Amino acid sequence: MRAYHFLKDDMTAGSGNEPAWVEGEERTYDGPVALCQSGYHSSPSWYDTMKYAPGYMACIVEVSTPIASDKTKAVSQTRKLITAHNARSVLIRWACDCAERALLREREAGREPNIHSWKAVEVARKYAQGDFDVNAVNAAHAAALTATTNVYAIVAAADAATYVYAAYAAAVYAAHAAAAYAAAIYAAAAYAAAAYAATAAYNAARSTAVINAEIEWQRKHLDEMMSVLFTNA
Repeated sequence: MRAYHFLKDDMTAGSGNEPAWVEGEERTYDGPVALCQSGYHSSPSWYDTMKYAPGYMACIVEVSTPIASDKTKAVSQTRKLITAHNARSVLIRWACDCAERALLREREAGREPNIHSWKAVEVARKYAQGDFDVNAVNAAHAAALTATTNVYAIVAAADAATYVYAAYAAAVYAAHAAAAYAAAIYAAAAYAAAAYAATAAYNAARSTAVINAEIEWQRKHLDEMMSVLFTNA
């Protein structure tokens, strides 16, 4: 069955000491297989696998019938790497889209986000395009975080109350996929912007339907972007 997975930028796994993978290679785990412990893991979608990414190498894989699974991942005895591409730019641009969408919603609701939040998204987009300026991004990141005082406590207390939390979480996943410090900081600037919106929306009406709809938009948007990557690469 087809599934999705991420590797480090050097094509090695996030844990263990196996050699780097190559396209077309199939491996079978020699030993007992257990979810989150041993065997070859994968996920049913790009959105699901992103939270486990140790790097930017996005992989389409074929796996044997899963031995165990949960909502976001599965583990199999055998996994074959069909194709892989570096998704650094895609993931950061996607995180920016999620953050910007949250900020625009806040503006439409009459709660204008702090200027530093917009700047954070702008700087992150520049990085995704190859415009590297670590001083600028560190400044943007710091400013955006300053604009989100106590945001982490607020987000936790909000019980995923609004679409904005979904955007924040999604951008965090993209930042987590960063393999290098600079890339992590750039992506962090983007999710800091979404975090600002989460702070502002804390008192907004809670709606599971709205959250689910936003997550569905994120899933589709990411699928579309990844499809373009694998088609054009």
